[in-house]
Amino acid sequence: MINLRSRTALAAVILGVPALAGCSTNFGAPTDQVYNPARGVNDRSGRVDVLNALVVSGTDGSGTVVATLVNNESGESDRLVSVAVDGATANINAGAGSTDIGPLGYLNLGTTGAVSASSIRIVPGNFVDIAFTFQRGKAITVHAPVVPHSGDYEDVPVKQAR
Repeated sequence: MINLRSRTALAAVILGVPALAGCSTNFGAPTDQVYNPARGVNDRSGRVDVLNALVVSGTDGSGTVVATLVNNESGESDRLVSVAVDGATANINAGAGSTDIGPLGYLNLGTTGAVSASSIRIVPGNFVDIAFTFQRGKAITVHAPVVPHSGDYEDVPVKQAR
């Protein structure tokens, strides 16, 4: 039979293990970090955040730029002025809607297919540099993946760039 001292020690070990396991993390634990579960890339360095940026390609050499642009300013609107993919100016389709981003608002380029681009590097599996230029905020360039027009991205409007 187990005596009282052994029972107390066993209970302390059983109760102490989970508590000590929590001490193995620190203030840099993954739960304190921004996690992006999507394929695209993020840049939060300016007054406009570029979130989940990527290119959806329907045919090699052309695709649609997808990103969510979030205006962090509460007092002023901003506007997406131009987009370039690997140095080549992308086509912003005026018929796809406004490129204005209201105060504390957002613009989702993926739902409208507003920006089409062409480059020999736009092939699923490659990475391209996408430069976003804003009316008020600083220009932001991201190194983003090119994904095929299928699966999660089959609903993205893909047009041949001009």
